[in-house]
Amino acid sequence: MRLPGAALAAGLQLPAVLAGSSGGGDSQKPLGLADSWGPGLSGKRPNIVFVLTDDQDLHMQSLDYLPLIKKHLINEGTLYKRHYCTTAICCPARVSLLTGRLAHNTNVTDVNPPYGGYPKFVHQGLNNAYLPVWLQEAGYNTYYTGKLFNAHTTENYHSPYPAGWNSSDFLLDPYTYNYLNASYQRNRDPPVSYQGQHTVDVLSQKALGFLEDAVAHPDRPFFLGIAPVAPHSNVEAFSLDGTPDDLDDIEQFVRFTPPIPAARHAHLFEDVIVPRTPNFNPSSVTGASWVRTLPRQSAENVAFNDHFYRQRLRALQSVDELVAAVVEKLEAHGLLGETYIFYTTDNGYHIGQHRLQPGKECGFEEDINIPLIVRGPGVPAGEVSEVVTTHVDLAPTLLGLAGAPARADFDGEAIPLSRGALDEAVVSRHEHVTVEFWGLAIGEGKVFGDQSRFWLNNTYKAVRVISKEYSFYYAVWCNGEHELYDVKADPYQLTNLLHPSSTPPTTLLGLPLSKVTARLDTLLFVLKSCKAQTCVRPWHALHPAGNVQNLHDALSGRFDVFYEQQQKRVSFSRCEYGQLLDAEGPQFETDGVVYRQGVRWSEWV
Repeated sequence: MRLPGAALAAGLQLPAVLAGSSGGGDSQKPLGLADSWGPGLSGKRPNIVFVLTDDQDLHMQSLDYLPLIKKHLINEGTLYKRHYCTTAICCPARVSLLTGRLAHNTNVTDVNPPYGGYPKFVHQGLNNAYLPVWLQEAGYNTYYTGKLFNAHTTENYHSPYPAGWNSSDFLLDPYTYNYLNASYQRNRDPPVSYQGQHTVDVLSQKALGFLEDAVAHPDRPFFLGIAPVAPHSNVEAFSLDGTPDDLDDIEQFVRFTPPIPAARHAHLFEDVIVPRTPNFNPSSVTGASWVRTLPRQSAENVAFNDHFYRQRLRALQSVDELVAAVVEKLEAHGLLGETYIFYTTDNGYHIGQHRLQPGKECGFEEDINIPLIVRGPGVPAGEVSEVVTTHVDLAPTLLGLAGAPARADFDGEAIPLSRGALDEAVVSRHEHVTVEFWGLAIGEGKVFGDQSRFWLNNTYKAVRVISKEYSFYYAVWCNGEHELYDVKADPYQLTNLLHPSSTPPTTLLGLPLSKVTARLDTLLFVLKSCKAQTCVRPWHALHPAGNVQNLHDALSGRFDVFYEQQQKRVSFSRCEYGQLLDAEGPQFETDGVVYRQGVRWSEWV
């Protein structure tokens, strides 16, 4: 069989992010420049430093082991506790972050061609329509070092060069994930191998050098992207020639091992183990599809995975030092007070939860709920925010800070950063996250016994809904299976209420389970093919009169017939490795709902 690409491996008129607004206005209206951006800025546009780690978890407590990030970012900024990626794998997540568009709109859905990777990014016309290009148009100098996209290689780095960067130094495949043999490619120079040097230490020097370059141009604000590979697993690629004929043949081409820390950190955390949460290697099967086939891990398997976890924490220590060095250099140049620092990751990670081997690509909280920390002028210090944010909100946020016009095709909205904006968002911001995935899932740890490293059927569409009153995850898989978790009552997602073996509660939120499920399915039907503001305001697409703003409103009994009898349902006709619309059932953007509340579909269009 042909190996799918995934196997190889966001008064004064203030910007919406600072004013008391959640950014839900006209998406084509310029956000405007403030006369005063915040403490110490005196009318200058802010600088932006954006740190993007690779595969960093939130739910396995990685932030607890990063004292310098805690000191410089968490204590001095806001931690967004409900930040989500929308596709839990590297390249699609990064493209969504940098374009402000969901993967079903970029059609970059994998890490390698034909469905993803840097070549697909270029093919989709995105190389001239993403964040650095827009920031340059807004008058910013832009710099970047580290991992940009998967399948950005020593062979195609100039075909074409990534657009939008004043200066860059990219990690390149097939050495991106090789901690002690990385290849970087600076500006228009050929790639350089750094064999024997730790990749994050190399990256740190490059990042600090770019910061010096940026400071040398005080007349222009700057954006500096820093993308260390840690704590991604170490990956060695043995050949660029040919493609494995079968999944069993993959080990001849690529090998996954735990991350490799810098030698100075190799002795740390000797007694630390993966948090033993209720969903860690549970005695009973959980989830849906292939997840329910996983055997319980042996003691030997668990011990190896604990080692894998410690290696991740050790690898992150270099990132901790990097962040501190950047903060100290900004402070030394007198720029810290006029610079926003964003810290996030592309996707989350699991080790042992639901019996899963180390990896990502699932819709569980461990994989999609990820760190986001922001420090900067006007951002409350020591704050932990519960507002729902996603990767597609990051590009609108950063352009807002730059004073650039918002784009009509953004699928997200600016993240509230100021005290006033955060307070208003508690009342007015949306409560949903679109989650989607195509292709296979990969276990990155050690293979024990006759277990598989690959699971082919991992295509699904899902929605995460969070409020003070309720918390749900609802998913439809390409094989027709459904998942529903009442995450408020079941925070570790142990009981799939829609699996035939489950004994679901009689009621949910005081209503029959079927009523809640019908609303969630219709919401997902809109979100799985939504575009632009419909992705932010999906309930308005269903109720154009504006009388439904959230799931609570939609649960009114007067809408029972509307949701339970009149709507199309989310479905697939088959499983595919990438986005092929004819396999994904009816689409809201083309087929629409059968009947919008109060307006017949024929009258609406």
